[in-house]
Amino acid sequence: MATIPYKIYLSEEEMPKHWLNLRSKMKELPEPFVNPGTGEYCTREDLLPVFCEELVDQELNTTDEFIEIPEDIRNFYKMYRPSPLVRAYCLEKLLDTPAEIYYKYEGSNTSGSHKLNSAAAQAYYAKKQGLTSLTTETGAGQWGTALSMACAYYNLDLSVYMVKVSAEQKPHRRAVMETYGAKVISSPSDTTVAGRKILAANPDTGGSLGCAISEAIEVAVTSDNCKYVLGSVLNHVGLHQSIIGLETKIACDKYDIKPDIIIGCAGGGSNLLGLIAPFMAERIEGKNNIDFVAVEPASCPSLTRGRYALDFGDTGQTTPLIKMYTLGSGFMPAPNHAGGLRYHGMSPIISKLYHDGYIRGKSYTQSEVFESATQFARIEGILPAPESAHAIRAAIEEALACKESGEKKTIIFGLTGTGYFDMTAYMNYNAGNMTDYIPTDEDLQKGFDTLPQIEQK
Repeated sequence: MATIPYKIYLSEEEMPKHWLNLRSKMKELPEPFVNPGTGEYCTREDLLPVFCEELVDQELNTTDEFIEIPEDIRNFYKMYRPSPLVRAYCLEKLLDTPAEIYYKYEGSNTSGSHKLNSAAAQAYYAKKQGLTSLTTETGAGQWGTALSMACAYYNLDLSVYMVKVSAEQKPHRRAVMETYGAKVISSPSDTTVAGRKILAANPDTGGSLGCAISEAIEVAVTSDNCKYVLGSVLNHVGLHQSIIGLETKIACDKYDIKPDIIIGCAGGGSNLLGLIAPFMAERIEGKNNIDFVAVEPASCPSLTRGRYALDFGDTGQTTPLIKMYTLGSGFMPAPNHAGGLRYHGMSPIISKLYHDGYIRGKSYTQSEVFESATQFARIEGILPAPESAHAIRAAIEEALACKESGEKKTIIFGLTGTGYFDMTAYMNYNAGNMTDYIPTDEDLQKGFDTLPQIEQK
């Protein structure tokens, strides 16, 4: 067998030409969205006022295994893809583990993360439909940055509602978005009915992704020739992110790498879903027994401490109801430097797979995560995003467990982005000022109390 290089790069010709629709492989599908007004399952017509037409079709598609990536999007991808699968030889040596550790690195573009994979697709479909503007939310700013890049490329106006605490922690993210032409508003704001309502109830709130989603949707449905786009959670976003896993599997097959454990951080679930898609498809078919691990912050533990229930996707309760693991749309997470993981719910696909036992969950405090992030940066030479560092923490723990047992397992994790816009977080950690908030059962109950009381089908 050929020696595995530090970085496995595919050629442009080897890049996937189709996305993988994991739902076509699932034995039991996630429950469809529910219209909160009627209690009936949402139709295509229910979603069209908010989303682009082709994205709605992808959202509802449960049968096609592969969906073609339009040539224009593939050409956009070639500006920064294929991304490398990296063998973490240096980390393995440091840990003195028999495990083989790999990471799929998605940070080699200006947005600094995997988010550009879906941003390019969603902007393309909006332009194709003849729209002139889009609205969205962003937590840590990675999605907002990616979408601002895509909208600049396709000449679309963009308004980004950025979670207030993240906007304060990451002013340079805002600067990048504005450089690409986006209008950035700290959320909750006084520019929308939803924002004013949230501020009236909690004037000092640091905001949440749920708040920002409410504001962005309100602007989209009240503006001409404008639609709303989302950076995670929804099925079509996970579909676009499947290019991560497809590239990873091609690289693995090329060098006969057979993963035992695949790990991803999980906020809304898109990067995790994208990374595991082709491997999970084979697991469902009984072709492997890979251990899939979703890692989330202890301060916002939707999988590990949430409830599997129908819930709104936003704080303002304007979205359809989604069957997912959730802390309740009214849950207001504590400020956390991993802003991209501060969402009250989880992808319905990830939620269903977790509920059915195909995925296990882990959670860590900020201090634990940044300890591993620093260790990784010092030995592997990449400063990871706080979100990605959750996966790093879990990967290190699994590798040390192999050291303890003597087992030689193959571990792959998703390094979803860089931490170069997260220097405030690293400064706080280095100065010993990082706080670790873990919600009490009473705190979580306040969120659960906001779950809608609706008759489930």
